[in-house]
Amino acid sequence: MPSGSALVALGQDALLLAVAVSLPVVATAALVGLLVAVLQAATQVQDATLAHLPRLLVVAVVLALMAPWMGSEIAAFALRAFRGG
Repeated sequence: MPSGSALVALGQDALLLAVAVSLPVVATAALVGLLVAVLQAATQVQDATLAHLPRLLVVAVVLALMAPWMGSEIAAFALRAFRGG
């Protein structure tokens, strides 16, 4: 049974992993959202579809490209957690 400090360290690692794995998707979604907002402000086209569709497409592409890395990081963490080290 792991000690309290090992569980705290494992919890910290889990939170850092969650941030690291989600950061590429969130950052690209934010960047695309900003670019679309600037484009909408410049052209004064205020269409809701135009605001969401590019973000959806870019997030899908980033998820497809980053999935192997995300999966390997999560699997490595699970292996460390179940081995106790």
